[in-house]
Amino acid sequence: MADQPDQSATAQPVTVEASSLRDQVATIKRALVGSPVRKWLVWTSVGIMAVIVATSIGQVLLNRWNQPFYDALARRDMAAFLHQLMIFAVIAGTLLLLNIAQTWLNQMIRLKLREALTLDLIDQWMRPARAFRLANAGAIGVNPDQRMQQDAAHLSDLSTDLGVGLLQSFILLVSFVGVLWQLSSGFVFHINGWSLAIPGYMVWAAFLYAGIASWLSWLVGRPLIRLNSDRYTREAELRSSMVRVNENVDAIALYHGEADAKRRLEIDLGTVLGAMRNIYKAQINLSWVTDTYGWITVVAPILVASPVYFSGDISFGGLMMAVGAFNQVHSSLRWFINNIGGIADWRATLMRVADFRIALDETDVLHDKEKRIEFGDNANGSLTFEKLQVASPEGCTKLSDSHVEIHPGERVVITGDPGAGKTLFFRAIAGLWPWGSGRIGLPAGETPIFVPRVPYFPAGTLREVLHPNGSAPAGDADFGAVLAEVGLERLSSSLDRSARWERELNDDEQRSLAFARLALRQPKWVIIDEAMDAFDGPSLRRVLSMLEKRLPETAILNIGRGLHNGHFFPRALNIVKDTGAAPLKPARVRTGAIDPPPKAAVRRKK
Repeated sequence: MADQPDQSATAQPVTVEASSLRDQVATIKRALVGSPVRKWLVWTSVGIMAVIVATSIGQVLLNRWNQPFYDALARRDMAAFLHQLMIFAVIAGTLLLLNIAQTWLNQMIRLKLREALTLDLIDQWMRPARAFRLANAGAIGVNPDQRMQQDAAHLSDLSTDLGVGLLQSFILLVSFVGVLWQLSSGFVFHINGWSLAIPGYMVWAAFLYAGIASWLSWLVGRPLIRLNSDRYTREAELRSSMVRVNENVDAIALYHGEADAKRRLEIDLGTVLGAMRNIYKAQINLSWVTDTYGWITVVAPILVASPVYFSGDISFGGLMMAVGAFNQVHSSLRWFINNIGGIADWRATLMRVADFRIALDETDVLHDKEKRIEFGDNANGSLTFEKLQVASPEGCTKLSDSHVEIHPGERVVITGDPGAGKTLFFRAIAGLWPWGSGRIGLPAGETPIFVPRVPYFPAGTLREVLHPNGSAPAGDADFGAVLAEVGLERLSSSLDRSARWERELNDDEQRSLAFARLALRQPKWVIIDEAMDAFDGPSLRRVLSMLEKRLPETAILNIGRGLHNGHFFPRALNIVKDTGAAPLKPARVRTGAIDPPPKAAVRRKK
């Protein structure tokens, strides 16, 4: 059995620094500006703005239509009434077409915005070694799938709906403020023989009314930002637990661990339900404000204009026209009130997506004040380690020899006590863990193949798994011969079958398949991390025999316990802990400081 993973290689302390709203918005802006669909987004945005402006003009015309229509009703003038109905049909038909066009553009913006965000996050996540470093960066690196899939989609939907709604409200406000100002310019209040005229009276009344309601809504609804973010974190933990159970159902059944798995899922579900209860409580408190405001709004414009109407200064049609303009101005101003819950949700989702992208950028500069291992190329084609020390929070790992040179074609086993940092050393050679001191000299012009303890097989056919970089230089006979040499001859007939091979093969067969892939790729340098330690005797002999036959001139470094064929690995090196060296200091990653260190961060470790 292989040693347990070195803790220094799988975790590091992270100091969380809060990111500001400006940082988050700027991060999303950079993602969109660099997107291949940015031109599409610009043109659809221009299109929806033009549609909204045209709709606003139609709304103004419809508001003006109110006065002659209601005056015709008041006069019982049938001819004028029918004429106004014809005008209404034209205006309403045009507005219908504009509404449909706006709906289509809204959906296209939502679709393209999600495409831009998700493609950008995937591109950033899949930069060399970033996903690995992010996974070790603390809570921000837990459940990246949810941030890229669910959170990015939710942010796209909310941003589109809120953005289009805000733009529409602003244009309607600009369109109707002048109309309402003009209508209320003739409003004169008669009080005990005195006449009082307030310029733009109904405009000021609409602003005051909506301003008070907006302030109260924000005061009551602001906690929803934190509560929504907490809920998304808990949902991610529940999904992670369910995925983990699904991927380990065989082990759970063998250990009769269903009760424990059920208890774990119930605990995670309980945290989700608790977060939802907190949200519902906050939403009920917010409803007291918004619903009360909504009911008052039914009569508010009539109450505001009624003194002038009862004094006889405006007709019934004029009153309805003023009420309609007031409602348009007021509905524009109450956009914030109507969307306070959505704004809080948008703020929480923006925080999760933007902080994730910020963390992706900053994982490349974690520990920027720490020393880094120097990498270079050796013109003579050798692999060298010069005074190499690999730093971790628990101390430093190094070779017992300060200067090591490995020549092409050599076979070397590198051993160390459990916890000495063998996996950390392996990741340092691969460039995944650059912190430390000294120099690693790589063979110039060569790209070593790294073999981890747990092999990775991309989705696809067995042929693609065995030779993922393109068409194999040999035919099916070579595939079959190599598979037979590692004891997997039964797979020779499945070369063109697609499957999840990590589920179809047991652990020993997966490792054997990984070494068969090596033989077909013909690398000049191979570096192995304890992948041979878990082989049984016959499997190990088959693999070593295959490597001897297929890769006779390949340099092979095997990092492990060293319990292997001394003839195959004639040279041995030793890894030790340097307890006198300074440990790695905590890194700093900016986040919104909302996500608590979740349990999932511990469950990720295998």
